[in-house]
Amino acid sequence: MGCTSSKHELSQEDVQFLKTRTTYSEKKIKNWYKGFMADCPNGELTRESFIQIYKQFFPKGRAEHFCEHVFRAFDSDNSGKIDFKEFLQAINITSQGTPDRKLEMAFRMYDCNGDGSIDETEMRRIISAIYELISDEHDQRERQIEADERAMNIFRMMDKNSDGILTREEFIDGCLNDEQLYQLLTQSNRFGDNRGSQSSLDD
Repeated sequence: MGCTSSKHELSQEDVQFLKTRTTYSEKKIKNWYKGFMADCPNGELTRESFIQIYKQFFPKGRAEHFCEHVFRAFDSDNSGKIDFKEFLQAINITSQGTPDRKLEMAFRMYDCNGDGSIDETEMRRIISAIYELISDEHDQRERQIEADERAMNIFRMMDKNSDGILTREEFIDGCLNDEQLYQLLTQSNRFGDNRGSQSSLDD
């Protein structure tokens, strides 16, 4: 994000709130805010603008479907827009958070209907979206077959009691016990890392 100045000011109350909810210093919070307001002058990030930003980091793949799921995880109050506090807290989790916190956010992404569990259809949707994100346009069909197989293998491995749904605990435990799987299912952390480095926001 750019760091141009904005007529909007971040209140000290908001700064203190974010200092307690993230690992960022006051200086870094204010720098992130300048960049956020440069991209979103009205103080809110829409789904459309979020997708456009995300697509910059995956130019060869198709980012739209994956972005929908990331956006939903960031939009903690389900308003259909992301304000700065939601944005920075989510970025902090995806780029600086513990494995448990990253997987909590990943679980929200995979739980497409918000019912507190993940079924096979939801798993296929997300894994397919990840494969679309990281694959070239010309091998999409082959990647889709591979994604479906991978999704089913992941689901069966995690579904310890074979009841056809993954609880939050099954999902997190499964990821923590498989480093490759953990990396695949927390793909969203690339957004926070890249945006932070592009913004030159180091203290």
